[in-house]
This record gives sequence, C-alpha cells and structure tokens, in this order.
Amino acid sequence: MKLFIQIPCYNEAATLKVTLDDLPKKIDGIDEIKVLIINDGSKDDTVQVAKDLGVDYIVNFRRNRGLAYGFMAGIDACLHLGADIIVNTDADNQYSGFDIEKLVRPIIDKQAEVVIGARPIDDTPHFSKAKKKFQHLGSYVVQKASNSDMPDAPSGFRAYSRQAAMRLNVINEYTYTLETIIQGGRNKVAMKSIDIATNPELRESRLFKSMWAYMKRSGGVIIRSYMMYKPLRFFSTVGIAFLIAGLIIGIRFLCLGASGHIQSLILMAILLLTGVHMIFMGFQADLTAANRKILEDIQFRVKKLECSEENVTEDLIVVDKKDGNN
Repeated sequence: MKLFIQIPCYNEAATLKVTLDDLPKKIDGIDEIKVLIINDGSKDDTVQVAKDLGVDYIVNFRRNRGLAYGFMAGIDACLHLGADIIVNTDADNQYSGFDIEKLVRPIIDKQAEVVIGARPIDDTPHFSKAKKKFQHLGSYVVQKASNSDMPDAPSGFRAYSRQAAMRLNVINEYTYTLETIIQGGRNKVAMKSIDIATNPELRESRLFKSMWAYMKRSGGVIIRSYMMYKPLRFFSTVGIAFLIAGLIIGIRFLCLGASGHIQSLILMAILLLTGVHMIFMGFQADLTAANRKILEDIQFRVKKLECSEENVTEDLIVVDKKDGNN
C-alpha cells in the first residue's frame, strides 16, 4: 500500500524543513511513503529547498492559484502516481507528523474513507478567543449542512482513500475544507474524526486577512455547497418563509379592513409570488442536482481510467535524489 503525503506551499522555504523532518518514515501497513509538494507560485526558494531536502515530487505553478486549486492539483497528481492513501498537511508544521499514523489507520483497517484531524481548539494558545468561538460556530454550521459530526471542519489535516479522493470535486476557489465535508456528508461517504495534537505557531496564517473576512467567505462556501446538494430543501425553506410572511400581512389586511391599507395588499402579493417562485426554483435546482450526481459518477469513472493509464500533470517535477535536479 502506497501513502502519499501532499503539502501545499506558498513561500515556505523557512518552515519546510521543520515540516518534512516531522513526517513519519515508516507506518505499519504502509509499504511505501512518498512526499509531494505543491508549489503555489512561491517567490522564495521553496522549490530548491524541497529538492535539497529530498522530496519525491513537486507540482509546480508559475503563479499563485489558491489553496483549493493547489489541493486538487495535488490530489490529481497523487492519484496518477498510484497513491492508495493521500494525506494533506500544512507546510507551516501546524499539525504533528506523529499523528499521520493515527490519521491513516482507519483507512488501512477499512473503517473509513475520509479521516479528518480534530485540533484541540480550546487548548491551542495561539488561537484568540474570537477565533475559537468562530471555529466552533463554523464547524457546527458545517455539521448541520453536511449531516455529519466533524468537530473541526476547517482542519486541513486529513486523509483520503483512493476511492474517496477520486470522488472529490471542489468548485470554489477559496478553500477545499468546508465544501469537501459537505460533499462527503451528503454523498454518504464514510468519514471519521480523530483527535490530533498541534505544534507551536511558526508564522501567522495567510489564508485570510481578518476573522470577519474568513467568516464572510466561509459562509458563502457553506451556503453554496448546501444549495448544490440540497437545493429543494434550501429554496423551499426560503419560499415557505416568504409565504408565511405574506399570509401574516394578508390576515392583518383583512382584520384592519381594505381602506387605507393598500400598501399591505401590494406587499402581501409580492411576498406570496416570491414564495411560490422560490419553491419552483427549488424544483428546478433539484433536477439540476440530479444531473450533477450523474456527472460526478461519470467524472469518477473517467478518473479511474486516467489514473490507470498513469497520465501525470505536465506541471509535475520528479526529483532525482542523487543530485537534486529534475
């Protein structure tokens, strides 16, 4: 069984050595461990440092493409290179390499297809009080949207079986963490959460400029993902809310009498029409979601064929361990 550890990098020359040194060299049940770096347009010496430190493969972008794109490019490369299990971790050594064995064990034992590391959020010193509250709130919302029990939805420390990795499909350009959980939960993928440890902070997070910006963008990802997988429920809920508001105003209009309350009548009509329109939109979106499931199944089958042919992305650099050159 072949394990690939993929590490997205953007200007990580200073922290990469610490991260790589922390990775396990041997795991029971794993025959081979490979390390793959996704260089997301770094402007420092990340690529050269990775080569000098002996990584096996580098997916190299000439400009920054974003976390979600880099994650999926890494998954694609690992699959084409024959990975049976793929672990994603951060280049700033936030997650403990010792916990990778805990992360892959449920997949090796065929107890889960996706395993997500749950950080001790409340006991992490470099997390502010606001960040801790928002992390819990965000995870709770994702749990409801995905119908799962993942306690740390934003965690990027996770493992995928080969089959689960082939079914990944990330639409947004911001982050893969929330959307993939909602996708997995709604598609009834066997997911499991494992408690993990975290290392001291080596640098500040680059994912977002402020907590409010993070909440805004994450909220958009959650709503969009839920709309894709449960459109009828989403639009029907909104539509029923409009209908109830319209009925309340209509009852008020009848109780007060028609004289002098024509504005209420107009508002009632607008709300009722909007509610009916939203419900019909839900039915249309539900048909689109059904087509999406068919397309995802086709995509899965195409990926299986592509990976069996071992077609590797053109941006992949295979590192020669003898001299550190391509």
